Amino acid sequence: MTASTERVTVSGAEAANAASAAAVVERLMQQATTFITDAGGCRIVWRRFGSGPAVLLVHGGHGSWLHWVRNIEALAARHTVWAPDLPGYGESDDPADGALQSLIDAVVAGFAELPDTRAVDLVGFSFGGLTASHLASQLPRVRRLALLGPGGHGGVRRQQTALVDWRRAEGAEALTQAMRHNVEAFMIADPASMDALALLAYTESCRHARFRSKHISRAGGLADALDRFDGPVLVAYGEHDVTADPRAVLEQLVADRPHRRGAFIPGAGHWVQFEAHDAINALLEEWLA
Repeated sequence: MTASTERVTVSGAEAANAASAAAVVERLMQQATTFITDAGGCRIVWRRFGSGPAVLLVHGGHGSWLHWVRNIEALAARHTVWAPDLPGYGESDDPADGALQSLIDAVVAGFAELPDTRAVDLVGFSFGGLTASHLASQLPRVRRLALLGPGGHGGVRRQQTALVDWRRAEGAEALTQAMRHNVEAFMIADPASMDALALLAYTESCRHARFRSKHISRAGGLADALDRFDGPVLVAYGEHDVTADPRAVLEQLVADRPHRRGAFIPGAGHWVQFEAHDAINALLEEWLA
């Protein structure tokens, strides 16, 4: 086999993988019912899946509803799943300003316009975990809360590899390489978890993110937000999450609190619901039951 033939073969495999990933997203979009709210002048795009008790999924910074691409179908088998693009992300409008409370106010106002949301469970990831912790005491009738790799803990971070600025990438191949590097450096622990679906979800989410969340996540506030919510709380971290020292944060947030539960997911990184989706889907199904 010649070198040129090998390049064609690899390119063909990559194209097939990309097409398969796009088909997964397209299938989800076909399953979704889209709602658009416009409370307070902030247009928010919400996607609804399945039926049953309501669950609101709150994606992370540089994210979108695609952060949940490997979880929606499993949860929607028994729940009504709401997966919005938060204000400042994806297809939704920007909030009034760059403050977390403005984003939260817009979500609360938009959620009030949705049908059949008299009671809801919240699941938040990363910056969305901090956001969901605030929403838990500001939305009406929140039953329980689950946080996956939440930001706002105020503790140490373990990131060793710097991210690259994908906005400076010149051309499609350079963009792909930058995104691949960032996923492996920040989002996942096992390079084998890096596939076309991860790359697609991460790239599309980053490209349409405008809200700046990093300084908010690093400023703390998670513990105080949780203390304002008196319902059951689940906090789960991947073993190799680079945004935290998981065992220290779980000790801080969960220890000696009977209504809180900690979970430690072996082998997984920050994007734990993608990399360890089977374990997280089972954990959430049990928690939400």
